[in-house]
Amino acid sequence: MADFTLTEGQDPFLHVSLQQGESIYAERDAMVMMDGTLDLSGNMQGGLLSGIARRLVAGESLFTQKIVATRGPGDTLLSQVVPGQLHVFNVGQRQFKLSDGAFLAAESTVDIKVRTQGIGGALFGGTGGFFIMETSGQGKICVGGFGSLFLLDIKHGSNPVIDNGHVIAWDANLVYEMTMSTSRSGGMLSNLVSSQTSGEGLVMKFAGEGQVLVCSRQRKGFAAWLRQQIGAPQ
Repeated sequence: MADFTLTEGQDPFLHVSLQQGESIYAERDAMVMMDGTLDLSGNMQGGLLSGIARRLVAGESLFTQKIVATRGPGDTLLSQVVPGQLHVFNVGQRQFKLSDGAFLAAESTVDIKVRTQGIGGALFGGTGGFFIMETSGQGKICVGGFGSLFLLDIKHGSNPVIDNGHVIAWDANLVYEMTMSTSRSGGMLSNLVSSQTSGEGLVMKFAGEGQVLVCSRQRKGFAAWLRQQIGAPQ
């Protein structure tokens, strides 16, 4: 199996060591350096329809990078687009769901598919309809987030509420719902008004037992702040 390690520091590289014949796939433009024994090619993970689905609804690139150790063992360094930390999960006994933009790289024995949620609840019941990615298979996967990362241990009865923009990945066995407000009353319009006046966005409510990986920075919030600083239109 490929060896995944993270370099030190607040903005690390993913360092992958491959034996001859082993391969990984990574988000487009993730490769920073690789040994001459490795080959790099474009790859549509999961086929055409899966690739299109990932690009359109999950915010991921249509094509991934496939790195294969064809001429002997070798190493590669990978990095994510935004500044921040990385985390490596072992997929197999545990499977994970990923937010859009979280995926960086995985062993070829790990598959990632887009999963759709019913949108009716989001529009009329105040609960979430959206698209996520879900792992299957066995091996290692690396995910990343904007800023620092923190792994939350969810226990039965704790039922934490987490801002959607800060959620990176979570155990697939966790029960969750997505709402526009932390309020338990009111319809969509009431919750939307409350969300806008309080600065509160979509939140995710988790139940069960497992882990949720969160990041300290929110991409959309930072982008809005940056536009405001440079005087760009919203």
